[in-house]
Amino acid sequence: MAGAFLMEIRRGTQSALLVIRAAAELPSAPVEVSVCADSLEVRSGGSCDAAALPAGVRLAPSSCRGLRRLRGDGLHLRVRLRGAPPAAGEGGAGEGDLGPGIWDLGPGTWDLGSWAVCVVGVAVKYVVFTLRESLKPNKNYVFYCQSCGDIAVKDRKFLRVLPLPSENWSDLVEEWCCHPDPFARSTLHPQHGDCFVGDTFFLLNSGNESHVPESPMCCSEAGHHVSQSGSNLKSKENTRVICKRCKAVLGEAVSSDTIKYYVTEVIIQPTEGSFSPTPRSQFVQSIVAQCLLELSSAKSTFRFTIKGDNGKTYILIWLLNSDTLLVESLGSSSSHSDFTLFGDILTSSSGPVGTWNAVKVLYQPCIQCRNKELADAWENDMGVHPLKFPSETCLELLLILGLSTTSLPPSLRCMNSFQVAFLKM
Repeated sequence: MAGAFLMEIRRGTQSALLVIRAAAELPSAPVEVSVCADSLEVRSGGSCDAAALPAGVRLAPSSCRGLRRLRGDGLHLRVRLRGAPPAAGEGGAGEGDLGPGIWDLGPGTWDLGSWAVCVVGVAVKYVVFTLRESLKPNKNYVFYCQSCGDIAVKDRKFLRVLPLPSENWSDLVEEWCCHPDPFARSTLHPQHGDCFVGDTFFLLNSGNESHVPESPMCCSEAGHHVSQSGSNLKSKENTRVICKRCKAVLGEAVSSDTIKYYVTEVIIQPTEGSFSPTPRSQFVQSIVAQCLLELSSAKSTFRFTIKGDNGKTYILIWLLNSDTLLVESLGSSSSHSDFTLFGDILTSSSGPVGTWNAVKVLYQPCIQCRNKELADAWENDMGVHPLKFPSETCLELLLILGLSTTSLPPSLRCMNSFQVAFLKM
């Protein structure tokens, strides 16, 4: 439809911000927009474009408020929902009862310059996936390279799957103990049959693995091998574990018998399953969004630093909303090119309207010494949680965030001094 739209739905408040992109600039002819319970319609001249909302997303048209038109954006308005929306990909429960304070009082009309807007007037389980739930003891798993599907760990059975403490747990030992640090000379390394789960990685014992890239050695970026009994893994470069096929970084060798795999670089499937390719940007933003949700829930922290395996800080992220459902119309081909949040996953199979669970974040890039003062302040703030990924993935994430920002209507791209973006789950 010529009038592509974006709807940001908040499950907690059962409300939505609707932005209709039709004639974002001053229109030469009157444009009529009809907001119905289950569809939107745009009429201009002799043409009429309509889009049906996803199943289960039903509006309360009479609750429309805050109507305004912004040059370059289109028409903005806020509207309440009839019941809770479904999770993306789930069917709705029908109309159901109107929520408290939401009543359909019949047609209403607003005029805004040359705009004529006519109003004609389910509870659902929302589960936060956790990385710790992806592995179960006494089951066989295969670790695949996410980029190309090559097998990194073949047919591995874990007797124990144990969560690790947060990255900076050792910094608090002095506060816990009244005597010298009892953990100073000990490290948390998995034994055979163990899998330790960190915030952004899995720790595996490599001693008896069926298959590890270049096992029992780690393959460096230069293509050389570092023997476990050889030179003490002197630098980060020659401890990196890379995929033999596509050379993507999968993790790093923590010690001679322990390998760390980053959650953004591998796909884990039961042995009886099979590898199913996922677009890279879809996978990265989904995993990062899940990490943010899990940590904000478990630790009541909403600010994060994204660090590379080289120790550099790449992005500062502030989790704003975690209950967002995004609904977006593809619109015409021209609107699709400049108003699509997730271009590589919004395919024709999604139909004319796409729906995603998402988290809304504020962020600041820190590459090339940008925002250094703010980054230093966050670095020293105990309320900020660091997340570590391969440096290449940090740059990918920054690109994903930037593309999300530029795809938003101009008035929604910034909040205070931060940029705004959505990460799709």
